[in-house]
Amino acid sequence: MSPSALPRVSGAEVVKALGKLGFQVVSTRGSHCKLRSGSAVAIVPLHKELAAGTLASVLRQTGITAKELKAAL
Repeated sequence: MSPSALPRVSGAEVVKALGKLGFQVVSTRGSHCKLRSGSAVAIVPLHKELAAGTLASVLRQTGITAKELKAAL
């Protein structure tokens, strides 16, 4: 997946979208939020705008596609 195909979103928006997709916030420490759904665990930085590579990494950790994320936003 090319980073340019990913939406420009904040960390809080990603956490909210992942919540809609079944992920639950496990903990927050500093500026990072840990989410879990079954055996999938993702660490999301709570920055104003996530870099495309960072968002791609979060999607790899969760196993969801950019299309699924866009639908949940």
